[in-house]
Parts: sequence; C-alpha cells; structure tokens
Amino acid sequence: MDLEREFERVVAADHRIEPRDWMPDGYRKTLIRQIAQHAHSEIIGMQPEGNWISRAPSLRRKAILLAKVQDEAGHGLYLYAATETLGADREDLTTKLIEGRQKYSSIFNYPTLTFADVGVIGWLVDGAAICNQVPLCRTSYGPYARAMIRVCKEESFHQRQGYELLMTMMRGTDAQKAMVQDAVNRWWWPSLMMFGPPDAESSNTEQSMVWRIKRHTNDELRQRFVDMSVPQAEKLGVTLPDPKIAWNAERGHHDFGDIDWDEFWQVVKGDGPCNAERIENRRKAHEDGAWVREAAAAYAAKKERVA
Repeated sequence: MDLEREFERVVAADHRIEPRDWMPDGYRKTLIRQIAQHAHSEIIGMQPEGNWISRAPSLRRKAILLAKVQDEAGHGLYLYAATETLGADREDLTTKLIEGRQKYSSIFNYPTLTFADVGVIGWLVDGAAICNQVPLCRTSYGPYARAMIRVCKEESFHQRQGYELLMTMMRGTDAQKAMVQDAVNRWWWPSLMMFGPPDAESSNTEQSMVWRIKRHTNDELRQRFVDMSVPQAEKLGVTLPDPKIAWNAERGHHDFGDIDWDEFWQVVKGDGPCNAERIENRRKAHEDGAWVREAAAAYAAKKERVA
C-alpha cells in the first residue's frame, strides 16, 4: 500500500515514473500496449510513402522522402527501446504484430495512389500525429516522454515538408491541383479516425487519464486537429470533404460531420484496403533480416566473452 500511495503521489505531482520505480501491473501493461502500438505504427508507416521513393519526381523530393522514411524507422526504434525498459521483448512484440495480436494505426492501411498522397500524409497524417503526440512529451512515464520530445520535433518537420509539397503542387497545373484535392478527399476522414474511437466507446482512455499517460481524450484531440486544419486548408486552396464544417462561435470550435465508425472498426479488425499487404511486407522484412539480428547477437556475445 505504501508503494501504491507513493506511485499515486508522484503521478499526481506531475513527476515522472522511471523504470526502476514501483508501478501497478495495469500501468505497465497499458504502457506496453500503447507504446508498442505506437512503435508498430512508425515501422508500418514507412510503407505507404516508401512506395514512392523510386518514383519521386525530382532528386530533391527523393532526398526528402528518403530522410522522412529513415526518421520513421528511428522513431520505431526509440519506442521499442522504451517498451524494453518496461520488461517487454522486442522480438515478442513484433511476433504479436505479425500474428495480429497487437495493432498499429488504422491510417496506414490506406493506399498511396499518387505523389500528392505523400504531401497529404505529411500535412494531415503527420499533423494529426503531432496533435496526438505533443501531449505525450508530458506523459507520466519518463522514457516515453523523453523519446517523444525528439519524435515530435521530427514529426513537425515532416508536417511542414508535406505542406510545402502541396503548396508547390497547388501553384502548378490544373491536373496537379486536382491531384491534391483528390488526395485530400481520400485522406481527410481516415485522418480524423487516427485519434481512436469516440470517448464513449474508448475502453482505455479514462484510466490512462487518471495515470496521466494521456493528457487529453480522443475527442478533444480530434477537435484540436479540425480547428488547426480548417484554416490551413483555406490557405492551401483545397476543400475539406465535409459540408458540415462550420465555425461555431458559441463553442469556439469548428463543427464537423459524423465519422463512419463502421469503416474505422472494419479497418482496425484487419479488413482495410491494405491490411494484409502491410503485415505481409512486415513479416517478410522481419524474416529477411533474421541473419542481421543473429550476427549482431553473436558479435555481442563474442565481445562479452573477450571482456
């Protein structure tokens, strides 16, 4: 009981829980689930844009895209390392992902049909990630909070890169403008779904808020994202595919339409446009890289024996 009271005192005081501190089993399990899902999302998230590296329209765009995909790989590694401080095993987490026992963000199960999708992912998807992840820099678990500081800095850069690409295309031909609008039409609603189910249907939010793992609810973050995106869309010159978007002076926020939660749950449960492809690619990459992991382990063991 003394340990539990000390844990509650530290969390209530907005201090950090560190790996060697006592923590409730539920707190540890919740963190492993959330951080692993975040790590999986970063690694799977390399695929939609990585698909365009060889087809980027210029050397500059290729270099930007290569750097971004490399950043996402780094984010995944930071986050897997954070789960290891909680006693999780990275190999076990990857196995659970491949076997469908752990999830990743539903957004990465949609296809990238044109190069404009690269820009829209940077603007909307990374913009939604920033809304969701900046508060995690103040999450109650120290290693996660510290990892998120660097992740958020790089995600902010990705968001600006995406927006700059779209601004360039919107100054181009009519075909390029139409390509951007088409991409916005396809990615807007999945971006809103990134924040998770509505608060009334979110089974983990309430306890995560008590433990200060999360600082805001799903619906609060979703509203923040809409309010941020509407003026950006106006500046860009695109129309968001929601006729119900309107400023509500009484609420001080933008109203917006109803999300298709049936589609969200369908994708989450594995029946989205690219679910099977994403997991198969991850499985193949993991198997193809087995020799690298084995060689690294053998080298580490040899150094330890010599020492």
